[in-house]
Amino acid sequence: MRKFYIPIFVLCLLLHTTVHGQEPGSVEPAKKDSLQQSKGEVTYPKLQIKGLFQARYLVSTTKDVDVNGLHHSDGTGTDNNFMVKYMRVQMRAQISKRTEVAVLANLADFKSDPKTKVLENAYLKYTFSPKLAITVGQFRPWFGIEETYPIDIIKSLDWSNQYLEFGKLGWASFQIGMAATGEVNLGDMPFSYSLSVVNGNGKNQVADNDNGKQYSTRLVFGLSKKYNVNLGLNGGIGEVMKKQVHALGIDLSGNVDFGKRWNLDMQLEAKQAINHNLYYTQNEEARTSKLSDYLVRGIYFLPNLRYEVNYYNLSAFELSCRYEYIDPNYKLNANGRQTYTPMFGLEFLKNYGARIQLGLQLDRYRKQTPNTNEYNRNLFIVQVQSRF
Repeated sequence: MRKFYIPIFVLCLLLHTTVHGQEPGSVEPAKKDSLQQSKGEVTYPKLQIKGLFQARYLVSTTKDVDVNGLHHSDGTGTDNNFMVKYMRVQMRAQISKRTEVAVLANLADFKSDPKTKVLENAYLKYTFSPKLAITVGQFRPWFGIEETYPIDIIKSLDWSNQYLEFGKLGWASFQIGMAATGEVNLGDMPFSYSLSVVNGNGKNQVADNDNGKQYSTRLVFGLSKKYNVNLGLNGGIGEVMKKQVHALGIDLSGNVDFGKRWNLDMQLEAKQAINHNLYYTQNEEARTSKLSDYLVRGIYFLPNLRYEVNYYNLSAFELSCRYEYIDPNYKLNANGRQTYTPMFGLEFLKNYGARIQLGLQLDRYRKQTPNTNEYNRNLFIVQVQSRF
């Protein structure tokens, strides 16, 4: 019955827009109002075009392990590589006071099979008020800290392993569906929320792969304005191949200034979910009868120390070290992966207009498996990016 609520919800929103979408007084055309409008007239659509270029040079310093982390017992594999990770182009069109349409594409995805790639954001957003906005299309449902900012201002090398894993499960990354978001004040406490319903089978899909949908929510409580401390609570339920799935998460972030130039930004996040992807890739004879036996669990901590230089084009130095732990099947066959990612960065041109980063990615598994990605490795990285 849950799937029938979606068209009813959409119909109610359309009726609300039709009845209440006009500005007060607009149904009574008057000369005085027309003159006042012409003075402050805004021409639509208003277009905004942005982009991101990001490239890397990678060197695997672990014998017989390639740059993608795959172990080769025969000694083959590429241990150094230049690559273009992102060549993103974004266009945002404000087509009315309350309505915007956004498109985001990563042209670098054409280097491999572009099916289910390239197009990332493709949505329409209608804002009723700061308390309520509706988004429909392909977007990132909020289910943690990382969904709330773009890749080009990540304080580390890339998205966390946790984010990537939950993206495969349909809770994070780019999904197709609908979301309601908003901000209010609970007394003196800032509060924001997100409610999402998505297909859950990733981006750029022709159709959902089953009749089930995934419902998620994120609640953020502003605990301290001075230190920008926010507590996030995330939860989701859904149905995949007629079986119930769920996910839970909690996160904490903060920001502390040490004088005019020093700043410390911190993020802590933990999540757990049913790993239905792993369950359905197992042979029926090999897997257990309970989907709930297949659980993924992860946590990461990311401190980032920043020093404002403001010397000619050099804006700041940044130093971070993210620690991650994730286990995709900790209940039945635990093999935890620990990842340490120390990074040093130079920011140019303000607001990450240009950035150079040097760092390491150190992966350690509880159990190593030859000729797979479950193998210890050390990776050296040089990364450059520019926003425009």
